[in-house]
Amino acid sequence: MDLEEAFQVVGEFGPYQRRVVALLVLTQVYMACQSMLIVLVGSTPEYQVEQQDGAAFSLQELPQHVTFTEDIDSIVTEWFLIKQQAYKVSLAGSLFFVGLLVGNIVFGPLSDKIGRRPVYLTSMFLEVVFGYVTAFAPSYEVFAVSRLLVGLMNGAIGLVCFVFTQEYVGKSYWAMTGTLASMTFAVGITLFGALGYFIQPWRSLATAANSSGILFFLLSVTLPESPRWLYSQGQTKRAEEVLRYMAVRNGNSANNLILQRVGAKKAGNHDNGGAGVQQLVIHPVLRLRTMVLMYVWYACSLVYYGLTLGASEMSGNRYVNVAMYGLVELPAYPLCMYFINKHWAGRRKSMASFLCLAGSACLCTMLIPENTGSLLSVTSLALLGKLMVSAAFNIVYIYTSELYPTVIRNAALGVCSMSCRVGGILAPFVPSMRALHNSVPFTVFCLSGLSAGCLGLLLPETLNQPAAETLEELGSPTRSRVLENKALLYEDEEAKYSSNHN
Repeated sequence: MDLEEAFQVVGEFGPYQRRVVALLVLTQVYMACQSMLIVLVGSTPEYQVEQQDGAAFSLQELPQHVTFTEDIDSIVTEWFLIKQQAYKVSLAGSLFFVGLLVGNIVFGPLSDKIGRRPVYLTSMFLEVVFGYVTAFAPSYEVFAVSRLLVGLMNGAIGLVCFVFTQEYVGKSYWAMTGTLASMTFAVGITLFGALGYFIQPWRSLATAANSSGILFFLLSVTLPESPRWLYSQGQTKRAEEVLRYMAVRNGNSANNLILQRVGAKKAGNHDNGGAGVQQLVIHPVLRLRTMVLMYVWYACSLVYYGLTLGASEMSGNRYVNVAMYGLVELPAYPLCMYFINKHWAGRRKSMASFLCLAGSACLCTMLIPENTGSLLSVTSLALLGKLMVSAAFNIVYIYTSELYPTVIRNAALGVCSMSCRVGGILAPFVPSMRALHNSVPFTVFCLSGLSAGCLGLLLPETLNQPAAETLEELGSPTRSRVLENKALLYEDEEAKYSSNHN
């Protein structure tokens, strides 16, 4: 039997899988706390600087002449990151995203090569270690480097954790598990806002936010390797062992579970350039999908983080604002679960529609005066845009995992996430474009959302389609839209031309 038939025997989403997925999904709370840490520990309170006749104070003299008028304990108040040093707060936040970028590039292909489990456990352990380095950093330089390293590990955990939630269950539950992971991340942002309210000293907050990682690491030690990855590597016997173990925990009998034998050479396509990043460029279908998806991921990240930074300028309690950023995303996920499983919407149309709606909401902000007090205000439209782009962000995770075969799924997610992190790194610079005109930032978000939504329509629909395990299965006409079929025909013509001239 093939893998999907085996999951019917084991149970697509039995009691054991529910416990495992619950653990992986709850890990998103820890990841959200690490991602949002700089928002609170980097808070800049109101301050006054004693006036001096003549020249300005030097950096060494400044601490003696600054008075913070708010009772806030942050890296700003400890290391006096104000005036010419204020950029260091943003730099620490950017270094986290740089770490995510590098983590996606390195650990995506690595987990496809050596397995999901070793990459996941090693990254989780190291992130906890570097998280404590952040909390006890003796200087800003150590703090900044630790944020880079935490981001590096966070990128690895995010990728493998998401793939785990997909590969432990039957394909019919992929959308649900992916949505739960994204929803829990939003809940984690909200909980971090509450945690920051009760634990305000920045070192104590960083320690508390990091300590839950110890529990998640200890619970994750018992996780088995992904049976889908084992099967894709030709390790059929080990895949059967994992599936039988899952079946027993689900209370099902799987004594007769025997998978189709697929050699490692065929499963991994090692003779065809390797099942890795190079296949995303070499294979004509994968090349087109990857180009489109990289731009879609980039646009999602740029609009999502750009709107979040814009919302952070709202007046009010900073802890309530952080919680709002998480809460506003929650309605997006039930919408996703409803639309992406409807035959008239599916993954492709839903993703494109949400992106276009996000772009349209940003367009409408340019048509409304900024200081209006009505319900239809710039702030409400910006939050609506974030709601829509959050929905698109959730779908693109699920959609991408379904568009790629198991043998290169993690590598593909890594490459797409890389372009996503580029959007995250650039997003802080977009609000500064208000210096040109107040409407410029929203124009950038509008054009990004609309263009990504239109490009997404070039991709094939994956709803109710069997999951591809190897690269050969991508050649099936049922999997490709017209654009991809043309790419396959072009490749065939090239092959025939080469054979006729050799």
